[in-house]
Amino acid sequence: MNVIPYGKQHITEEDIAVVIETLKSPYLTQGPKIKEFEDNFARFIGARYAVAVSNGTAALHLCTLALGVKEGQKVIATPITFVASSNCVRYCGGEIVFGDIDPETYLLDINAVRALLENAPEGTYTGIIPVDFAGRAVNMEEFRKLADEYNLWIIEDACHAPGGFFKDSKGVNQYCGNGNFADLAVFSFHPVKHIACGEGGMITTNDEELYKKLLQLRTHGIVRDTNLYTNSIELAGGADAYPGWYMEMQSLGYNYRITDFQAALGSSQLQRIDHNLASRRAIAARYDAAFRDCPFIKGHSGVVEGHAYHLYVIEVDNRLGLYNHLHAHNIMAQIHYVPSHIMPYYRDLGWKEGDRPMAEAYYKRCLSIPMYHTLTTDEQNFVIDSILNFLNTQP
Repeated sequence: MNVIPYGKQHITEEDIAVVIETLKSPYLTQGPKIKEFEDNFARFIGARYAVAVSNGTAALHLCTLALGVKEGQKVIATPITFVASSNCVRYCGGEIVFGDIDPETYLLDINAVRALLENAPEGTYTGIIPVDFAGRAVNMEEFRKLADEYNLWIIEDACHAPGGFFKDSKGVNQYCGNGNFADLAVFSFHPVKHIACGEGGMITTNDEELYKKLLQLRTHGIVRDTNLYTNSIELAGGADAYPGWYMEMQSLGYNYRITDFQAALGSSQLQRIDHNLASRRAIAARYDAAFRDCPFIKGHSGVVEGHAYHLYVIEVDNRLGLYNHLHAHNIMAQIHYVPSHIMPYYRDLGWKEGDRPMAEAYYKRCLSIPMYHTLTTDEQNFVIDSILNFLNTQP
């Protein structure tokens, strides 16, 4: 059996063709393929606006900038995520307060968040960053109600969950990042994600003002629209007659642009996402059937309606033993994640083991096993058999 990674990209001949076509065009960046990708993605998610950027971390940073995070402001986030979900607040000088997770869903526990808010003076917190971890959709309707009680903004980190959804109180499917509840949402196009652009990210929103801020911040804070200029210059043609070369830097922005050929690849991959999501959900169902009655597996992702299955996670007591066993059999399992609050950087800010017990207990047992839409039945059966053979020999 060849090496089976925990996740991988799938690049088709059609993908390659559109990238080559774009490379032969007059534009490698700041061209028409970016807006095309943004429009296609916004339509898929169900949001009014989308802004493509260089990667998911850039997307998170731009969100905190657009929302005006300032030094000393406190934001609540989950510790079970990639560190970028919290680092974006630190880039702006804000402070992160980690909430614990719900051990059943692995998502930020709304009751833990409520407890933090209730036990702090009014105005202590400014925002919340829930994460659709592994592809399971956070109930953003409930978080929106809580955020409104305390006048908080929400950034939904949906990097794991394009096409994921939850059912709202009226039974309607609410897709991750559709803008109905979160102020802003972010997605990633890293190779192991549902849509692979090499690198890349997207921000979605229904707020026109935030959308315009994001566009400006993405490109050095520079504006090239005469309707938005604030300088008044006098030329031969009279006051306010701006020549074609004129532009203004109105704020301190960044170069967080994506390239046209990455955007072309993204649009091509987006055409297959419904099929790929169906494949991931079928793979999850086979894992669920295999592990449902296994006493050695303490928890697993299971089958959840609306789950996008970026990851499939199992929990076992002898995690290191199983990890080593799988790697010895060319199955590249992975850990998602070391809790952010016990990373050395956040320890230096005062966090320590024991602060978030549910997240820490999850971390000690979690293992992400292969999950990608081109995983074959034979490969999956090999993974399942390898896991069960190891666990069944444990004392």
